[in-house]
Amino acid sequence: MRQVQPRAVQAGENELVVGKRTIVLTATGVAVAGGAGLATLGLGGDEPAAAHRSLPPATAPIQRTTLAETQDVDGTLGYGGARTVTGAGHGVLTWLAGPGSVVTRGRPVYRVDDKPVPLLYGRLPLYRTLAEGTEGADVLQLERNLRALGYTGFTVDETFGASTAAAVKRWQDDLGVTESGRVAPGSAVVAARRIRVAERKANVGDRMGGPVLTYTGTTRLVSVDLDVRYQRLVKENTEVEIELPSGDTVKGKVSSVGKVAKQVRDDKPATVEIEISVGSQKRLGSYDKAPVTVRFTTSRRRGVLAVPIGALLAQGDGGYAVQVVENGRVRTVPVTTGVFTAGDVEISGDGLAEGMKVGVPS
Repeated sequence: MRQVQPRAVQAGENELVVGKRTIVLTATGVAVAGGAGLATLGLGGDEPAAAHRSLPPATAPIQRTTLAETQDVDGTLGYGGARTVTGAGHGVLTWLAGPGSVVTRGRPVYRVDDKPVPLLYGRLPLYRTLAEGTEGADVLQLERNLRALGYTGFTVDETFGASTAAAVKRWQDDLGVTESGRVAPGSAVVAARRIRVAERKANVGDRMGGPVLTYTGTTRLVSVDLDVRYQRLVKENTEVEIELPSGDTVKGKVSSVGKVAKQVRDDKPATVEIEISVGSQKRLGSYDKAPVTVRFTTSRRRGVLAVPIGALLAQGDGGYAVQVVENGRVRTVPVTTGVFTAGDVEISGDGLAEGMKVGVPS
C-alpha cells in the first residue's frame, strides 16, 4: 500500500490527504498542495469581513456531479503465478521449449529420447495409465483432446474402448512414438489451456525424474498482495483502473480474490492475493513483470455539489468555507465537506446551489 508521508501541522492548519497529495489549508486561506504551489487568495477564519474588500483572482462554478473516492495500491503486471512441470518415467531430456515460448494443444512441451511429450488440455493430470477397459473422467478428458486434434471414430464418453485405442494408435503414429494404444503418465503434459514457458528447470542431457520447466498462462494480468484492511473494497468483477509505468491507464476487472490471508513478516500487514484481468492487452505494450498502480473506488457520491479543492478556506474552528462571488461582491459561506477526489470536493451549506461562482486560485 502506498503511504503518504506525515508532516507536522501548525496550530490553525487543517491537513487533507487526497490520493497522493497532502494539502494544508491554513486559517488565512492559503492552500499548499504537495509542493505544487497552489495558493488560495482571500481570507477565512476570524476575519470574514475582509473577504468583501477584494475579489478572488479567479472563480469556478459549483457543479452537481458524481464524485468517486479512490484508494491506490501497488500491483505487478505479468502472466500470473507459475506452475511446474515434473518429468515422469525414464529417459534423457533431448529438447525443451524455451522461456517465452507459447505451446498449444498437441504441440511438444519437451522431448525425451527424441520423442515428443505433447500438451493436452484439461484439469486432471495423467496419474494412471489409460488403456482399453479404463473408465473415468480422465478418459473423457483424453477423448475430448483426441477429437479436438482431429482423431475420431469413437464415442466421447468416460469409457476407453477398442475404438479409442485405435484413435490413440493413429495419434501416436503421427507423433512418431510407439503405437501402444495406451497413454501412460509422463507421455503428455496436461494444462487448462495453452501455456507460456516461464523458466527452464532442467537442461538437455538431464535424466528424467525432476522439474523440467515452469509455465504460466498466455494472457497478462495484474497481481496484488492486498492489505486485508482493504479486502472489503474488492470482490470478483469489481472494476478498477490500472496506471502503467508510462502514466497511461487501462481498465481492469478483479478476476479472483484469495480466500486465505498470508503474512510474510511480523512487521508487515497480512495480505490476500487478488488477480485482475485487463481488457485491452494491446494497450499494455511490451510490459512484463512491471510495477503498476491499481486504483479502487472506495465510495461514490452521485448528484452532489462539488467545487475544486483549492476553493476551500480553513476556518478557525477546524471547519471549512468557500467564497461565493455574486454581483461583484464576496461572501464567506461555511460548508460541510464530503468525498474528496484528486481535484474536487463534495460540499453542502446554507444557500449553496449549482451554478454559483466560488473563488479559486488563479
